[in-house]
Amino acid sequence: MGHGTFYPPVRQVARTSRKLARQDGLPFAQHLPEKEIHQAVHEAGTTFCERIFTPAVTLWTFLSQVFDADHSCAQAVARLLAFRISKGLRPCSPDTGAYCKARKRLPEQAMRTLVRNTGQKLLERSPSCWLWKGRSVKLVDGTTVSIPDTFKNQKAYPKPRHFPDGVGFPIMRLVVIFSLAVGTVLDAAMGRFHGKLSGELSLFRTLDDVLDPGDVVIGDRLFANFWDVARLQARGIDIVMRMHPGRSQVWFRGRGHSTGNRRIWWRKKKRPEWMTQEAYAALPEWLRLRAVRVDVSQRGFRTERLVLVTTLTDAAAYPAVDVAQLYRRRWQVELHLRSLKTILQMDILRGRSPDIVRKEVWAHLLVYNIVRTLMARAAAQASVRPEEISFKGALQSFNAFWPHLLLASTVDEATRLWTIMMAAIARRRVGDRPDRYEPRAVRRGPKGYPSLSMPRRAARALMKAGVRFKGDKD
Repeated sequence: MGHGTFYPPVRQVARTSRKLARQDGLPFAQHLPEKEIHQAVHEAGTTFCERIFTPAVTLWTFLSQVFDADHSCAQAVARLLAFRISKGLRPCSPDTGAYCKARKRLPEQAMRTLVRNTGQKLLERSPSCWLWKGRSVKLVDGTTVSIPDTFKNQKAYPKPRHFPDGVGFPIMRLVVIFSLAVGTVLDAAMGRFHGKLSGELSLFRTLDDVLDPGDVVIGDRLFANFWDVARLQARGIDIVMRMHPGRSQVWFRGRGHSTGNRRIWWRKKKRPEWMTQEAYAALPEWLRLRAVRVDVSQRGFRTERLVLVTTLTDAAAYPAVDVAQLYRRRWQVELHLRSLKTILQMDILRGRSPDIVRKEVWAHLLVYNIVRTLMARAAAQASVRPEEISFKGALQSFNAFWPHLLLASTVDEATRLWTIMMAAIARRRVGDRPDRYEPRAVRRGPKGYPSLSMPRRAARALMKAGVRFKGDKD
């Protein structure tokens, strides 16, 4: 298997070892050089004073905070303090005030730029054999994250409407575009959970910059609508999506059609309120598409038959079985989001203001891309695809080896540690997960306490008055 422009293993280890032997930064410094961070901050129009918490040190500390199981600022500052002492540098204050102020000054646009750069750079260097028929495939999907219940967060990201005051938490909606070849985040958009122009489709339409002509976009049924399909097709971008349930049923029989393929036409409807008259007039009156029927015969799966819609109308170049296999890999986006929300603990954020919450999201995405970079390098050396390597296993190996790599005194020692770490990452494999099925139930449930259905202050007042709550022990 060819490996494109990836460095040969010996050359890569030597280059990395030299960087590790002379670097004076926190973890992630080798993957996010100080020069690159300062350039992104400068382009965002922000200036910093030359103190301990420079933009690079602030971001490295922020990433180590996200990377650690303990997401507290105190733990991040303590790690920085220990690192500076081990390197013979002047110790910083254990107080978190300076770090929190520096983190607040860190421009959000610079963090977004770094996420896009790290994701795109790895995709551009990926071997051609990782692409689908020589084309870059990009996955899109949405999710939500919970944020602390503060006044500022409630104002920017309101709670679901059915929650009364003092109950529930604000929710942020997030739409992410991943690369299928290497699994990195290419861009993301954040918005409210409800309200005008806050849905996944509206956020997806703000991410056009990351989609290039020749790409293939895979999404679920929500994204299979006339407006987005026509918009992408006009830019030379193809789609493979599941047919929207609101569309009429497609009958796979008739003259000139095979049993698994059918030509279909979508007609332009009345202009929606969010679309300008100029954009509406630029769209074609009809879309010529192709419907592909996929029969799921595997036992344990809920759906027995599904219909895909695609702009890949050439059945000879793109057979139905290939299109079906490509859409089958859409499941990777669910695994990527699970890695972000469960393994990196992004499902519940800690920021008490909207700007810090958004920076937390970008920090998680940046750490995710760095781990994906390690996985891609290990996969190239082991002649496998990155999706065959466990994200959690790569994270565990990285966490175990990195302190020793930072303390390596010679290039030979760093080379040996780096080689073993990459081999360990490559050996942590995952199975063919689209074939896995499990019941949607948990064996070990949460503790048997009821949900708090009133503000905590009111609940404490009732307890003081002697009111007993369900679940209280005698």
